[in-house]
Amino acid sequence: YFAIFFALCVLNVVTVLAAKFDFTPIVGPALGGFVNNIVALGIACTKASLVILFFMHVKYESKLVGLAVVSSVIWLAFLLLITMSDYWTRAADWHLFTR
Repeated sequence: YFAIFFALCVLNVVTVLAAKFDFTPIVGPALGGFVNNIVALGIACTKASLVILFFMHVKYESKLVGLAVVSSVIWLAFLLLITMSDYWTRAADWHLFTR
């Protein structure tokens, strides 16, 4: 538990440093914000995985518990994808069509 706690503390410091660092000069203005978001989401997913695997004891449980966790993450991704597909296909001037 202490090793995982230390890893989470280090990742917390990495999160703060990544939030202060801007990748725009490295990858250009077109991809700068995208890379910043990908780095932040990567760190957040790593921390969430450590919490789920060790503090929620999923790593040491049966395969059925792991299947339930993986299927719930896939279901969440599916729901987010459906929501975002609706958002992405809306016109910027949608309020003009409601009259």
